[in-house]
Amino acid sequence: MSPTGPSQQIPVIVLAGFLGSGKTTLLNHLLRASRGTRIGAIVNDFGSIEIDAMTVAGQLGDSTLSLGNGCLCCAVDAGELDVYLERLTRPAARLDVVVIEASGLAEPQELVRMVLAAESPRVVYGGLVEVVDAAEYEATRERHPELERHLAAADLVVLNKTDRVPPAALDRLRASLAGPGSVVEAAYGRVDPELFFDRRPSTERVGQLAFEDLLDDEAQDAGHEGACGPGCGHGHGAHLHTAYESVAFTSAAPMDPRRLMAFLDTRPAGLYRIKGYVDFGGADPRNRYAVHAVGRFLRFYPEPWPPGEERLTQLVLIGSGIDAEGLHKDLEATVAAPGESHGEEAAMWGVLRYVQRAETEEAPADADE
Repeated sequence: MSPTGPSQQIPVIVLAGFLGSGKTTLLNHLLRASRGTRIGAIVNDFGSIEIDAMTVAGQLGDSTLSLGNGCLCCAVDAGELDVYLERLTRPAARLDVVVIEASGLAEPQELVRMVLAAESPRVVYGGLVEVVDAAEYEATRERHPELERHLAAADLVVLNKTDRVPPAALDRLRASLAGPGSVVEAAYGRVDPELFFDRRPSTERVGQLAFEDLLDDEAQDAGHEGACGPGCGHGHGAHLHTAYESVAFTSAAPMDPRRLMAFLDTRPAGLYRIKGYVDFGGADPRNRYAVHAVGRFLRFYPEPWPPGEERLTQLVLIGSGIDAEGLHKDLEATVAAPGESHGEEAAMWGVLRYVQRAETEEAPADADE
C-alpha cells in the first residue's frame, strides 16, 4: 500500500511535546529512515515545501531548512497553516505524509482542530503524537501542569530518553502513564516509522501489505556506537523492528462490521499501528475501506474498488508485548460466516463513526470516546 493510497489524500500528523522532549530528534530520525517516502514538514512554527528527506535530515535543529537551492524560512500562524497545508499537499509536491512539529509551548489540541478544519480535500488528519522526556517528566509536569491534558488527548505517546532513566524509575513512570492511549518507549527518538505512516517500498508490489520493508540502517550506523553512547540502538543487530511484533491478516471472505468494530474498540494498548484495507461485502459492495490507526486514533477511508481488484481484506498490525497468535484468532472471529448478510444500513454505523466528515468531526479526544 502506498502512503497516499488511491484516495490521494495526504495524512497530516501533529508531533507535539514540551521543549527538550526530543521532537526534532525524532523527526530527523523519521526523515533518515523514510527510505523513499517523501515527508513534508512544518517545523517549529516555520514552514517548508517539497522536502527531500535524505537532504534535510539532520538540518532541522532550528527554525530554518537549508536546502540545496537556498533557505526557506516561512513563519506560520493560525491563519497561514491552511495555506501551507494546501501547498504541501498539492500534487506537484509529490509528498506522501506531512508532519507538523509543534513548538514546545503549542497547544496540540488547537493544532489538531486546525488540521481537521483544513479546507483542502487532500488533507486528512493522521493523529496526534506527544513526545515526553522520560528523564525530566516530573519536572516538566511541575512546570507545565497542562502536560496531563496533552497526554490525555494524544493518540500515541513516545516516552523518549528512556536510556537516561534507572529501571525502577522507568517502571514507575510506565505505570503512571498507563491509560487509554498507547505508549511506546524510545532512546534518541528512534522509533519505527511504520508506527506513524506507511513507507514507500523500494519496489512497489501491488496489493502487498507484508510487514517487511522496515528500517535497515546498519550501514549508516556502522561505527557510531561511540558517538551516541551505549543503548542508543546503533550497531549490529539493532534493527528497530526487532522491538515490535507484527500480525499479517488476509481474508477472502468479507468482514462482519459489528464484530470488527468490537475488536478495534477493545484493541490492547500495546497495539501501536493498524493499516490495510477491509472488505465489508454486502454491507458496502461498492467500496473497500482503507484503515489507519496510530495508538488509539482510528479512521476508515472508503474508496471505490479498483476495477479488476480481487476483493480481499488485508491488514497489518504492529505492536509490542502483544499476543500475535491471539490477535490473529480474534481477527478470524470477525470474518462474516458463509451466507451471512449485512446489507442493512445499521450494520455499518460503528464503522461510519470513524469516517472523517470535515464539517462535523471533532478532535480525537472527543471523536474516539
